[in-house]
Amino acid sequence: MTRNSSTPCRVTVCRGCCCGDPRKIPGVDHAGQIPRLRAALGDSARVRASDCLDVCDQANVVVVQPSAAGRAAGGRPVWLGLVNDDDALDDIAAWIRAGGPGLAEPPGVLDLYAFTVSRRVRAALDD
Repeated sequence: MTRNSSTPCRVTVCRGCCCGDPRKIPGVDHAGQIPRLRAALGDSARVRASDCLDVCDQANVVVVQPSAAGRAAGGRPVWLGLVNDDDALDDIAAWIRAGGPGLAEPPGVLDLYAFTVSRRVRAALDD
C-alpha cells in the first residue's frame, strides 16, 4: 500500500477481552478513552478500536503507528500498556500532536508504559 506523505499517525486502542473491561480494571473510564483521544488529537491522528491484541497482561493497550513522514524518518509502532489514567492519555496525545514516532521524542513518562511485543502479535497490526 502506498501512503501519502501527509498520512497521519494511527492510534489503535485495544478493546478486546481484557482491555476496556471494568471488571478487570475498575475505576477507569474505558468508554471515554477513545472519544477523549479523538478530541485531543483532531486531525493529528486516526483513532480506532481493535479486538483483542493478545497482550492482556498489559491492559489497557494503545498502539501508536507513525505517520508516513514519521515512518520515512525511521519511526516504528510504539506499544503502550497499562494506559489506565487520564494523564497517560494526555501525554500520548501531546506526543502525537508533536509528530509521534520518528518525528518527536515521547515524554519520558511514556517509557513506563512502553513494551515490546512478539513478532506474531506485532504482525497482526502492522501494515
